[in-house]
Amino acid sequence: MEGEARRNWRQHPLLKRLPFLLLIGLGLWLWQGTQAPSRELVWRLEGPGWNDIRALDFQVKNADGELVKRETRSFQMGPPSALSLTTDDLPSGAYEVWVFARGESGPSRPPLVERLTLGDEDVHVERGLRLPVSR
Repeated sequence: MEGEARRNWRQHPLLKRLPFLLLIGLGLWLWQGTQAPSRELVWRLEGPGWNDIRALDFQVKNADGELVKRETRSFQMGPPSALSLTTDDLPSGAYEVWVFARGESGPSRPPLVERLTLGDEDVHVERGLRLPVSR
């Protein structure tokens, strides 16, 4: 033992890699924190007249008016009592949801505009929708 040089903790190979490993860990943590959570927007269709609707077009616009999500649903016998829209890339903020309803015949109804404010904890949001009046 006297002939062997005692290993110094400052010369340990892991110590040389530690700053690099910490930097990778910090980068992964920050990357996970910037991703928007998956959100589910549930629309309960309330009131009369929904049986005549054959298509619904949902358009989600951010505060600048830019379209961030659009989904169209078609129905043969009218929509169900609730519709669910799932999005993986909707960060917290204020939005407008434009809903266009189209009947079996005739022109589409005026759009229904709903204001929606999402926080970090809002991963499941339920709202009621009433059918807009015909033109």
